[in-house]
Amino acid sequence: MNSGKNKQIAADWLKAFNEKKLEDLLSLYDEHARHYSPNLKLRMPETKGLIQGKDKLREWWLDAFKRLPDLNYELVQLTADDTRVFIEYTRHMKGEEDLSVGEVLEIENGLIIFSRVYHG
Repeated sequence: MNSGKNKQIAADWLKAFNEKKLEDLLSLYDEHARHYSPNLKLRMPETKGLIQGKDKLREWWLDAFKRLPDLNYELVQLTADDTRVFIEYTRHMKGEEDLSVGEVLEIENGLIIFSRVYHG
């Protein structure tokens, strides 16, 4: 896998997220992928911010898409190498202040195996 392919995975990730295409988003992930987010820690403290597997990812993002229909991510910068992508984006949500976010996608065999979210 090269950095160009990983950048395309990240672009596809942003597009699927912004269009709320859950299955397209999940298709970018390995079956046993892990996802860490400070929002998970807040909304589901028992997870300590970490979930694993496509079923848990599906539940998390389906809930987010239903609760936050106006949620949108605007790309600021994308940096990739052969194993990971760092995406910097601005989180836009009606009625809320914009939030700077960094997300790391670890990629193996063309699929995301671990995603980690950092709020600025």
